[in-house]
Order: sequence, then structure tokens, then C-alpha cells
Amino acid sequence: QLQLVESGGGLVQPGGSLRLSCAASEFSLDDYALGWFRQAPGKEREAVSCISSSGKSTKYADSVKGRFTISRDNANNTVHLSINSLKPEETGVYYCAADGPYYGASDYCGLLAYYNYWGQGTHVTVSS
Repeated sequence: QLQLVESGGGLVQPGGSLRLSCAASEFSLDDYALGWFRQAPGKEREAVSCISSSGKSTKYADSVKGRFTISRDNANNTVHLSINSLKPEETGVYYCAADGPYYGASDYCGLLAYYNYWGQGTHVTVSS
């Protein structure tokens, strides 16, 4: 069973930055498309970004384009989400998820894809 563990959340002032990480143990993430999602209090979970197993394809929700950057470090079995210019309404729980496996260095990732493995989430609070 692929297990994902997020880290890097915390309290940050509006306009601040964070770098979230998601690591897997025991299983390689190499063949998985990886995504980041978030859920604000009282709202439904939404897709934020995804990256293909090849690392060549990335996608972002319109609301975060230009401020969020997804990257993967296959050597360390980790995916990161760098977040800049955070807004108070982006407070919530941020989850990473894995979709796959896709063998052969796939360039596919989908914000609306079915992700079959999920982490427990890391809390991000944007407040002054």
C-alpha cells in the first residue's frame, strides 16, 4: 500500500510563502502522476496542481497559476509544492495524492483524474 506523508504546512502571513513536501515510503513514486489538493474550512476539496510521472507535464488551477510551482524529486521519492503570495482564503488542509501507476515515463496528469492514494494532509493557515 502506497503511503504518502505531507509536511511543511504552518502559519504564514498574507503574501508569504511556503514549501510543502510529500514523501512516500516503501514504494517508489516514479510511475505515478502526483497531485496537490486543498480543502478550505466548510468547502469542498479542490485540485491545485499535478505533475506527470515523467515530470515533463504540469497543470495548475487557474487560481494558483503563477504563484504555485509543483516539482518532483524522484531520487528522494518526494513531490513538492512551492507556494508564493499566499492569501487568507487559501487557508486549509493541503493533500498530496498519487494516480497510477503509469509505466514508461508518462506525460499524463489530470486535475480531475481519479487519485487512488492520498496523504493525511498538512494544515496551512494564512493569517496576520
